[in-house]
Amino acid sequence: MGLSEIPAVWIDREPTLDEELLAMSDEDVVEMANLGEKDTGVPGVILISTVMGQHGPRVKYFVKPGRHQPSYSVAIASEPRVVARSAEFDEKTFARTAPLVLEWVALNHAALNRFWWSGNDLMHDEVQDFIATLTKV
Repeated sequence: MGLSEIPAVWIDREPTLDEELLAMSDEDVVEMANLGEKDTGVPGVILISTVMGQHGPRVKYFVKPGRHQPSYSVAIASEPRVVARSAEFDEKTFARTAPLVLEWVALNHAALNRFWWSGNDLMHDEVQDFIATLTKV
């Protein structure tokens, strides 16, 4: 089952990273990187990836890395928006971090979109170079 054949099963909530990865087939190739505050200027972790799931381009924010951590997703766009959020995600943390994540995505939306759609073609050193070019908040 390829990405385009996976049924949309998380209409009402933010899936964990573990759930998203388990829904993928053996043929699906995804490149991912956990970016910390040193890379983004945002406290916490922003996961960037190439195409994953049936949704459009997005990043996931976590307080700390982990496949089972609560998170929220932000659409990669010139005017980004939060598109999903775990019910367990702390409201105070969300209110403090979401504006920063939205700002970071807006600053980097063109590069993040390129990575979403064609990052699988990059070699390791090219991914590292790409991350180094991202603008911090």
